[in-house]
Amino acid sequence: MSLFRSSLLVGLGSVASRVLGFARDVLFAQALGAGPVADAFLAALRLPNLVRRIVGEGGLNPVIVPALSRAGPDEGATVAGDALSVFALALLALTGLVEIGAGLIALLLAPGLHDDGETLALVALYTRLSFPIVLCVTLASIAAAVLNGRGRFAATALAPLAVNGGLILTLVVLESGFDLPLVEKAAWLAAASTLAGLIQLAIVAAALLKGRSRLVRFRRPRWSPLLKSLLLAGLPVLAASGAVQIYFLAATQIASFWPSGVSWLYYAERVMQLPLGLMAGLSAGLLLPELARRYQAGERQALITAQNRALEVALLLALPASAALIILARPISTVLFERGAFGSADTEGTALVLMALSLGLPFATVGKVLSQTLFALGSLRMAFMAAGMGLVVTVTASLLLAWALGPTGIALGVSLGCLGHAGAVTLGLHRFGLWSPDRQSLSRLVRTVTATIVMSLGLLGARSTFPEPGPLMLAALCLGGFTLYALAALATGAVTRDDWASLTKKSSEPLRPDAGLS
Repeated sequence: MSLFRSSLLVGLGSVASRVLGFARDVLFAQALGAGPVADAFLAALRLPNLVRRIVGEGGLNPVIVPALSRAGPDEGATVAGDALSVFALALLALTGLVEIGAGLIALLLAPGLHDDGETLALVALYTRLSFPIVLCVTLASIAAAVLNGRGRFAATALAPLAVNGGLILTLVVLESGFDLPLVEKAAWLAAASTLAGLIQLAIVAAALLKGRSRLVRFRRPRWSPLLKSLLLAGLPVLAASGAVQIYFLAATQIASFWPSGVSWLYYAERVMQLPLGLMAGLSAGLLLPELARRYQAGERQALITAQNRALEVALLLALPASAALIILARPISTVLFERGAFGSADTEGTALVLMALSLGLPFATVGKVLSQTLFALGSLRMAFMAAGMGLVVTVTASLLLAWALGPTGIALGVSLGCLGHAGAVTLGLHRFGLWSPDRQSLSRLVRTVTATIVMSLGLLGARSTFPEPGPLMLAALCLGGFTLYALAALATGAVTRDDWASLTKKSSEPLRPDAGLS
């Protein structure tokens, strides 16, 4: 399958998942609002969602894909079976511990609720109901990494739709056929998330076991050096892959000290995650296997070239997305969330948080893309240290800014943490001699910035003409902004015809220094 078709499939799956996520969160806001029950529910979902987003965006690919690329088909199938068996046992034990200690975990997730025993008890209840999804999605992610490493992308791209689809179905049923208190609605949603995760695991498992040449073989696990390296690297890889998600977890803990702070941060993050999640899925699912092949083949310059071209594409998407979200934050929050239990004050708070988070979107994207090179090299220590640097910056900046700006200051702290993470990853690549932006990269960056400025001026003019756009006008603004940016990108040369031609080349072909993303 060509890289273009693979990219299209993974991209469509990511976009579809994010669109369903938007629909789900709109229904969340309508059903639960942004009060104490919503804070408890969203705080409880923060830990399962942290794991789901990390592994769902290919968080385990950096340790599994390079290992499988070094192993033959038979050995790879055996190692994959051992990894699934061992992780299943470990996750069962972890789930049991969480079910027992949910009260303590609730306090850790939302320390600002320590004086509100009733809300804290709800956090513990919802944690018990929703945490088993961690077992399902992690095993599904391992299976998906095996499929990606062997060039199969269909099931891995479509299976995550089951989680958001299941929650949407549950919300529709609860809102249309039952008149339940908010506490019970949230409990049903927490339980439904676990069931949806089980469906996702079943879809990926069916794809893994399909065909004559099975990609996984189960046996009694043996403590091989390769399995040992997978297990020892698992936690650092998850931490490094999910750096931004961990920053949001820390920010949620701080936001719990402000009324509705958890909810505002969650809803704003979900909007910001649409472009970021797309790039994360493409990076881990497609870029990482390519970089790993280049590294194993000793093609150092080709690896650097692939990294530069990937960064160009990432910024081509991230810069206009960041600008558009900042300019349209208020109408986006109004149209998506302001209905039912979600009031105008919640809209204003969510919009300010979204603007602050959108400032960090380009840096989060750069950190995600460049981290793939460190993973391909097997430099997990450097990737882990970079993630840790970003976390220190996030916590420090959030605490300092929160006292003056509240939840908006916390969001600014997350953006600064993303900047710190991207800077630390860049320094790590420079240390390995792999940070070498070429003239093409710098030229395209200037052209992308120019096209983004043109789009921003157009959106600002439209916003002054339509200060309070409704759903249709917001859709028109988004479509118009995208069209204007596309035309400006073509006019400035940020996108060329050669880029489309290069995308159709198969990923196994040698990468020319002047080629596009490979």
